[in-house]
Amino acid sequence: MRHILQSGQTHCYDSTGQEIRCPGSGQDGEVQTGISWPSVRFEVRGETVHDLLTDLFWSQDANLGAFPCTWPDAFRQITDLNRNRYGGYADWRLPNRNELRSLISYQAKKPALPDDHPFVNVFLGWYWSATTAALHPAYAWSIHLEGARMFYGRKDQDQFFWPVRGAGNSILPATGQQQCYDALGLVIDCPGTGQDGALQKGAIWPRPRFIEHHEGIFDRLTELTWARHADLTGGPVAWQQALDAVQEWKKSGTTAGQLWRLPTINELLSLVDCSAHTPALPAGYPFTGVQSEYWSSTTSFFETSWAWVLYLDKGACGVGHKPGKTFFVWPVRGLP
Repeated sequence: MRHILQSGQTHCYDSTGQEIRCPGSGQDGEVQTGISWPSVRFEVRGETVHDLLTDLFWSQDANLGAFPCTWPDAFRQITDLNRNRYGGYADWRLPNRNELRSLISYQAKKPALPDDHPFVNVFLGWYWSATTAALHPAYAWSIHLEGARMFYGRKDQDQFFWPVRGAGNSILPATGQQQCYDALGLVIDCPGTGQDGALQKGAIWPRPRFIEHHEGIFDRLTELTWARHADLTGGPVAWQQALDAVQEWKKSGTTAGQLWRLPTINELLSLVDCSAHTPALPAGYPFTGVQSEYWSSTTSFFETSWAWVLYLDKGACGVGHKPGKTFFVWPVRGLP
């Protein structure tokens, strides 16, 4: 599997939030798919921290701005950091949403960062990314570090920012965003903005990205295969029903013996194209039965009777109460 990080989740939980044994559960804590984290992930270098997983460099101080600020002001403050060569460097930028999400551990809370992180002044609130929300371009994507929710905030609202630098190692894919927008949501020229659409950091998507075959739809970016019909149960179900439905499906008919499972939250989010909405999928996608929200196999560590959900119309990452019959099921499988 390429371009998808492990979520960090190592435990499993039932629908009431009680921890259970992982074998046979089909949960994220059992399968732990994705690119493994190194045993020592972070290395402090002066005022910066090198993430050995992504090869990105972050300021060790996660609140260089001291106070929350608007989205445009975050870019201005980063320009000042570069003018003053903060930490000895002049190539700081606001991270795109894939880069910001790469710091998240789904087995942690308050903050939702890996246990061995060396960062200081981490604020348990919203942090800006450089990625505009395609559904509402006057809003930009941000992540709440208390529990790892990802949603969009109005660009004139106040949030924190966390600068990053470095080219990375292309583990993280590009977000798909190619245009730039001002605080009112109007399209502007990209050069000099520092926005995601200007820099387009990350691995380039292959073209075509999706290939149809008899087993499903193969994603050439991630090497995952998705069910062609994106509604296994024909309607919303509870979380345990979602896990059980995939187990039953892989035992029957043409899917017998194949390693289908409920995707992790990182796998679901890998489908999102940040230039699109309703649904937030790449143009020309070959799927049928696409719904607006999907269960993942990843439990919310902030409240373990909830699980992570992809809101596909928006491209947002939220949570759903496990007993509620509220979300849909989209099976995935890795390479043989």
